[in-house]
Amino acid sequence: MKHLLSLLIFCSSVCSIYALNIDDINIRDPFILNDGNRYYMYCTKDTLDANGCIRGGVVVYTSTNLKEWKGPSRVLTIPDSNALKGSVWAPEVHKYKGRYYLFATITSDLKWKKSTEGWPEYTFRGTQVFHSDSPYGPFVPFGKYPHTQLDYMALDGTLWVENNVPYMVYCHEWVQLHGDGTMELVELSEDLSQTIGTPMVLFNGSAPEWSDGLMISQGLPKGYITDGCYLYRTKTGRLLMIWSSFNHGNYAIGISESITGSIKGPWKHQDIPLFPDNGGHGMIFKTTDGQLCLVLHQPNNPSGAERARIFYLEDCGNTLKLKK
Repeated sequence: MKHLLSLLIFCSSVCSIYALNIDDINIRDPFILNDGNRYYMYCTKDTLDANGCIRGGVVVYTSTNLKEWKGPSRVLTIPDSNALKGSVWAPEVHKYKGRYYLFATITSDLKWKKSTEGWPEYTFRGTQVFHSDSPYGPFVPFGKYPHTQLDYMALDGTLWVENNVPYMVYCHEWVQLHGDGTMELVELSEDLSQTIGTPMVLFNGSAPEWSDGLMISQGLPKGYITDGCYLYRTKTGRLLMIWSSFNHGNYAIGISESITGSIKGPWKHQDIPLFPDNGGHGMIFKTTDGQLCLVLHQPNNPSGAERARIFYLEDCGNTLKLKK
C-alpha cells in the first residue's frame, strides 16, 4: 500500500511539471474560476488511505489561455475527523469577501436503510463547504459534518448571493425521493460556516418538458435526476439557472428562470435544452477579455472518456444561447 501511495504522489509531481492540453485531462463536473488573469480548473482526485479505503480529494489545474494547463496540485484531502470521507463529487470554488470557498459533495458507503431490488442504495452523502485564503488551498472544513442535512442524499451545492445574503442551491437526490429529484435552497451564515433555517424546494426534476427521466428498472419509477445547478443574472436582470438531467437518454443541460428575479422563485422552465448532446454539469464564467463561456463535461460516458468542453455563450437578455 505504501508503494502505491508513493507512486500516486510521484505521478502527481511529474504531471505538475508539464503543460497539458485540456483534451488530455479526464474530468467530470469541471469548474473554472477566473481570478487575477489566471484560470483555475478544479477536479476530483481521490486517494487511498492507509487502510486501502478511498479518501476524497480535489486538485486544481491552472492556465492563462484555457488551452494549456499546468497541474494537478492538491488543494483538499478530506481529513480523518470528517463524518463522511468517501469520494468527492462536483468540487467548485467561489471567491467571496476576499476568501475562497470550496463546495464539495462528499459521498460514503454508509447506508441508513435497505434499498429496493433494482434501485440504487440509500447511502449518506452531502455538500460540505471548505475555506482557504488562496485558490491553491489548502482548503479546510468548518466542522466535520456536511452543510446539507445529514438525512438528505444531497449533492452539487453552489453559492448564490442575493441582497448581500448568501445561499446554497443544491440537488436533493432522486434516489431518496422515489425517483423525482428536487432543486433546493438554504440560507447560509455570513461566513458560510453553517446553514440558517429550513431548506425550501424550488422545483422538481420532472417539471421541464425536456427532462423525460431514465428507466431504472422494470416496474419501478423513472428517475428524474437533478444535477449541476449554476446561477446567472442576465444583462437585463433576469435570473437563470442551468442544470442537468436526461433528455431522450442523453445527459443534457436545460435552463430555468425565476419569474420574480429572486432566488426563491417561483421558477419556470424552457422547453428546449441548452445542450442536449450527452454532456452536462455545466457552469458559466467570463474570460479575461470579457467573453461569456460555458464549461461542461462531454461525453457523459463511458467512464474515463469525459473531457472539459468550453463553448462561447450569448447573453440574449431573456435566455442564453451557444454561439456558433
